[in-house]
Amino acid sequence: MSREARKVSSSGFYHVMFRGINHQHLFEEDRDYISFLQTLQRLKSEMMFEIHAYCLMSNHVHILIRENDVGAISLIMKRLLIKYAMYFNRKYHRSGALISNRYKSVPIEVDKYFAPLIRYIHQNPIKAGVVANLSVYRYSSYLEYLRGGQLTDTELALEMIGKEDWESFHQSFDEGSFEVSDKTNISDEEIRHKILKSTEGREPYEIGSWSKVERDIILRQLREKAGLSIRQIERATGISRGIVTNC
Repeated sequence: MSREARKVSSSGFYHVMFRGINHQHLFEEDRDYISFLQTLQRLKSEMMFEIHAYCLMSNHVHILIRENDVGAISLIMKRLLIKYAMYFNRKYHRSGALISNRYKSVPIEVDKYFAPLIRYIHQNPIKAGVVANLSVYRYSSYLEYLRGGQLTDTELALEMIGKEDWESFHQSFDEGSFEVSDKTNISDEEIRHKILKSTEGREPYEIGSWSKVERDIILRQLREKAGLSIRQIERATGISRGIVTNC
């Protein structure tokens, strides 16, 4: 079966996400994060695209990118992922694919959701429990908005929010989700079986009555280990998307 054609952005903006194959780490140490960002910086200079937000997590990456030539996103991402995979495989004496499937991209318009999307990207380390304060996370564009930097194009979002309100703007969490799904379509029964396996036989509808601690643990497992999307979990369990997103 042929792959579905990617949707084209009329604005040139795309929210791109990719993760390590089998959820393996893309970055093992600080030098790996730095190497990726240096590669992204070099390609940006060569290919003249814009970076409006990014966040590098240990096993996945978010980038808000704007192409200046229609269709350039494909070549940009191809070059970026090949260059980094070559670096990583050579350094860690491995071979084969590093990225799970192909990268995911969602066309983005410059509207009321633009700044909240940037906030969502920046908040990944907090939601993952890596840090409690965004100002201490070194591998996102959050600090470039406050202190400046060469990689991120900050003018557009700062015009919307204002630099003086940037930190307070990042204190709230969105009920909705800007998740870029890389899940294939599966039936409700397949989703149920995944949940039964994760809960040792307990039905999906029971999860909502568990204690908050138990509930949040299993919801994270369903997303991170079982590979279910927020919408799939919401539909199967009846638990609201906001709770699933923020657990």
